[in-house]
Amino acid sequence: MTSPIPLRIDFVSDVSCPWCAVGLASLERALQRLEGTVQADIHLQPFELNPQLPAEGEDATEHLMRKYGIDIGQVEANRAVIRERAASVGFAFNMRVGSRVYNTFDAHRLLHWAELEGRHLALKKALLRAYFTDGEDVASHAVLARLAGEAGLDGDEARRVLETGAYAGEVRSQERLFQQRGIRSVPATIVNGMHLIPGGQPPEVFEQALREIAASANH
Repeated sequence: MTSPIPLRIDFVSDVSCPWCAVGLASLERALQRLEGTVQADIHLQPFELNPQLPAEGEDATEHLMRKYGIDIGQVEANRAVIRERAASVGFAFNMRVGSRVYNTFDAHRLLHWAELEGRHLALKKALLRAYFTDGEDVASHAVLARLAGEAGLDGDEARRVLETGAYAGEVRSQERLFQQRGIRSVPATIVNGMHLIPGGQPPEVFEQALREIAASANH
């Protein structure tokens, strides 16, 4: 019996990126199908879609209309597409008129700490669910600390990380690194530091790409 092929996967994404939620759910489904074939070591890498946003955020519909030069009908049509794709991978996308978009830098700092604690995927999924499914403020330290606790982390330590500004330098450094490597849009899934799978692909696209990469890595 052959051993699973180890693959390092850097998943570059933002907490407020809907296609990142779709992509992560798709990637995890693909990896379930590849169980026994590949052994994935997933690292979450930070990317801020809207680093200039104030902590209180702003109306998401107005933000998208201004950012992309589209009207409210196009915003809602895009949301319908995302809602359908998200549902196909078991993720509930509930963004609507009245939803807000927030600054995600503190969420990325908390995710950096969570990776050191081995709970980064649990926290990432809690953050995506809190934002896209439940409409919560993912810039709020109270919300972030609660989600950390729900993800199996120490809530008091999470509050300390948030209040002290810990890991800000590390997050900025990782953001610069992947920008320098040419990442301009997310999600971006980088396998073994060289193979890029762009966008929130369906599970079968991830599965085929990872099979091919694993096969080439085995030669």
